[in-house]
Amino acid sequence: MPGPEQQLPDLAPDRDPAPGHAAARTEDCADVIVVGAGPAGSTAAYHLARTGLDVLLLEKAAFPREKVCGDGLTPRAVKQLTDLGIDVSESAGWLHNRGLRLVAGRRTMEFDWPELSAFPGYGLVRRRADFDELLARRAAAAGARLIERANVAGPLVDDRTGRITGVTARLGDDRRPVSYHAPVVVAADGNSTRLSLAMKRYRRTDRAMGVAYRTYFTTPRHEDRYLEAWLDLRDPTDPAHRLLPGYAWVFGMGDGTANVGLGVLDTAGIDLDWRDLLRRWCDALPPGYGYTPDGVTEPIRGSALPMGLNRQPHYADGLLLVGDAGGTVSPGTGEGIAYAMESGRYAAETIVQALARRTDRGRELALRAYPQALRSAYAGYFALGRLAADLLGRPKLLGAAGAVGLGRPALLKVAFRLVVNLTEPNSKDALDRLMHLIGRVAPGR
Repeated sequence: MPGPEQQLPDLAPDRDPAPGHAAARTEDCADVIVVGAGPAGSTAAYHLARTGLDVLLLEKAAFPREKVCGDGLTPRAVKQLTDLGIDVSESAGWLHNRGLRLVAGRRTMEFDWPELSAFPGYGLVRRRADFDELLARRAAAAGARLIERANVAGPLVDDRTGRITGVTARLGDDRRPVSYHAPVVVAADGNSTRLSLAMKRYRRTDRAMGVAYRTYFTTPRHEDRYLEAWLDLRDPTDPAHRLLPGYAWVFGMGDGTANVGLGVLDTAGIDLDWRDLLRRWCDALPPGYGYTPDGVTEPIRGSALPMGLNRQPHYADGLLLVGDAGGTVSPGTGEGIAYAMESGRYAAETIVQALARRTDRGRELALRAYPQALRSAYAGYFALGRLAADLLGRPKLLGAAGAVGLGRPALLKVAFRLVVNLTEPNSKDALDRLMHLIGRVAPGR
């Protein structure tokens, strides 16, 4: 904690001391700037704006825009959507699902989502092409000032303190240069997160990175009520039939198509063309899926998966990292949307409390609570995920025994609980209590 001689910088120089005060608002100034209108950024902007704070939400693209994703949402994400007041009924364009189907070792088992006090008992599917726009428009409806085609070029930094005081950006087709100012900035600009890099927030190389590839094809199974994950991912053309460090999925979209893809660790040192592997894997799907090469509706696209809180610190010098910018993807499963939205909400709650403080010291101390909130929520669960990722990153260690083990019903049940991260500490289910306990006590770093 800074001593009396270490004066914390003024968080809002030349601004009205009351955040959200109408007289303090100008076109290029705000209480908070959020860079990136993906799930994390839009969730943060919504929760900030609904308290009356003036929020600038800057998005480099124009909606609707594409994003590589599996499009499947677990009950964790459903909770965040309903907290945003979004209509998630099927009549509003969402496909509801009952649970997760796991395929491994020639065995298939279906697990329904648990009905818990904290989470609903159903998941959702929606294309990211309009999912992100729904969230961004919801943030705007709550009062955030959404500016599309605002390509943030870098931070504005106070030379004396090193603190971020805003961002520079280029707007529209003519790339008109502008500057925006705020005492607090949220980096929600994805895995590339140029803003974080400019503020010297670097990725931890001791944390696993994943990659995902996906496409869409027409299928008679497009209204499947279970998300489907194939745990023993293999190259169909490999004579040795080696287990690969990842899994494949097939998620029915309800519109005549399915999202099919694979998520893998890129740290395993395996020399494979993953796009070509996805094509070959699709070729090997059972006939009931109706897959044909001419039924593919979109090209294969890939994306990096920043995992396990791999970019730190998550708060320093006025900048908070959320979503992919902060590496909130689960290292065990590759799930990212739910944790992105949760991190955006944690950041918003932290900022609201900070800007309500009456002194610079009080505001700074409140902002420093954000990394601890992330650690409390995820450190144990992500530590378990890192262990799983490390194991998957050593296919030779798993070998044939790994395939046999994955096919055992008891282990598939444990795999399901680990994948979904839906536990209740007071549950009567012994495995549920055990998973909750392990997630709490597992060492986080």
